[in-house]
Amino acid sequence: MPNDTAPLSALPAAAAVTAPPSGPPDGVEAHEAEERSASDRAFHAMLGRFTGGLSPTAMATAWLDWAMHLAGSPAKQQELQSKAMAGAARLPQMAADCLRPDPDRDCPELRADSRFRDPAWQSYPYNFIARSFLQAEDWWDTATSGLPGVDRRHGRMVNFAARQWLDTMAPSNFALTNPVVVSRTREERGANLVRGARNWGEDFVRVARGTRRDTGPYRVGETLALTPGEVVWRNRLIELIRYRPVTDEVKAQPVLVVPAWIMKYYILDLSPENSLVRHLLSQGFEVYMISWRNPGAEDAALGMDDYVRLGVLEALDVIGRAVPGEKVHATGYCLGGTLLSIAAATLAREGADRLQTLTLLAAQVDFSEAGEITLFINPSQVAFLEDIMAQQGYLRADQMAGAFQMLRSNDLIWSRVVRHYLLGERTEINDLMAWNADTTRMPARMHSEYLRWLFLENRLALGQYEVEGRPVSLEDITVPLFAVGTEKDHVSPWRSAWKITRLTDGPVTFLLINGGHNAGIISEPGHPRRHYRMSDVATHTMTPDDWVSAHAPVEGSWWPAWTDWLARHSTGVRPAELGPETTLGPAPGTYVFG
Repeated sequence: MPNDTAPLSALPAAAAVTAPPSGPPDGVEAHEAEERSASDRAFHAMLGRFTGGLSPTAMATAWLDWAMHLAGSPAKQQELQSKAMAGAARLPQMAADCLRPDPDRDCPELRADSRFRDPAWQSYPYNFIARSFLQAEDWWDTATSGLPGVDRRHGRMVNFAARQWLDTMAPSNFALTNPVVVSRTREERGANLVRGARNWGEDFVRVARGTRRDTGPYRVGETLALTPGEVVWRNRLIELIRYRPVTDEVKAQPVLVVPAWIMKYYILDLSPENSLVRHLLSQGFEVYMISWRNPGAEDAALGMDDYVRLGVLEALDVIGRAVPGEKVHATGYCLGGTLLSIAAATLAREGADRLQTLTLLAAQVDFSEAGEITLFINPSQVAFLEDIMAQQGYLRADQMAGAFQMLRSNDLIWSRVVRHYLLGERTEINDLMAWNADTTRMPARMHSEYLRWLFLENRLALGQYEVEGRPVSLEDITVPLFAVGTEKDHVSPWRSAWKITRLTDGPVTFLLINGGHNAGIISEPGHPRRHYRMSDVATHTMTPDDWVSAHAPVEGSWWPAWTDWLARHSTGVRPAELGPETTLGPAPGTYVFG
């Protein structure tokens, strides 16, 4: 194995993160334009610190669109007025119903909402407060949807923003209107609020200092990412880890895993009992893993082409030298799956027959319906982020986190507020939470290209994406493909992941697992309450919902089903080698600590 850094071709200067407009002014005008641009970037970067990286202009434009159309729609106004009057008329009867104690009858609408599921919400006056709130939520949902003439994206943004505002005002978030908190405060004589204030102070100091969240007993290399292996390659962007086989023979074709660069790779090698890497090794596969370097300001000019070339393609070169003549089972997770799809299309364009199979885990290649995250990705928002990144050279994780947290604000924000600050409890840390706290940055140029080319312009699905100046097409991919979606995915919605079944020209197997974007993928054998659906997709005309209806769920982990599929698409075995003679150090390597 080589033990030095791979040579790099010249990269564009950091100043070229965003292309200047054509025909720039010369002389004094050029200088003034540059000063104005720098001033705009500085202002937007400052503003982004207070908005979590979200563009206020984009949201203001959406609200103005909605308000102007509402003002010009007497019919919608009449509908809302009638709905409000009907709701007000129902309040006295609702109050009477809530006041009458009836142990055999409760409020089903409260049980259906996770915020009000505790039996304490069934008692007066809390049941009346919660039901009144849900009635107000319903009114605002009507007000911010179905308004003719409003731009579809703007309408969804306004509806989303209204839901966020109402989630903030939910009675479950306040001590005096949450019966669980009231009861706990009485029992503990306020000790829970004292602990909550202490928790809030600790969190405030941590955020102010920019320090990581407490990860409890979980440490990389000590309790996480423990599977034995060696770093066999390192360049400016990746370390390539080769894990030691645990069987005397391995499948002829090794597995290369390309994780998302937005987070650390070891989500696929968490604790020994839920490590996907260990499961693959136990099934007789040789496994290689890319560990992405956490970029800094000096990496601002790294673009998508660099991630394809220095990441996926260079890793395949290294594996090709280690296992001559064998193809690779290539596997990509989340953004890593998107990148792997681009690399696979690039190989197909060049006629390079190097992949045995392709597996995409919760990954998207068609971004036309990429879920609510697209509400935060529009030309105004991308331009705003580009100005922030131009100041820093990268995008920090906390500048991305706000949008993802708001997608599930009740689960990721307000339930924690209640637990940590009102009940005075701390959520017990697990390995997945510790991994989630280990955040990374993204180079300015790469992130800008990713947002513009994929989310805004959807070039990959349309066959317009270019690698090194030449277009690539997903239709050129003919190797067997295994695609995984997760039912509760708010990052890569499974119906969006399904679209790969219509875009490649080879046989496709689709698997849908219950769970979310991370927890659904990390579903080791023996994991409770897991089921999946799986089949080959023989026609491009079947809708995802038709597919679900046609396939009954299978109880258990999806991992054995996938490794069986990999085994069926492997050709023979070869003797296992414990490790290369020359390495760059043991796993988990050095980049994971950056």
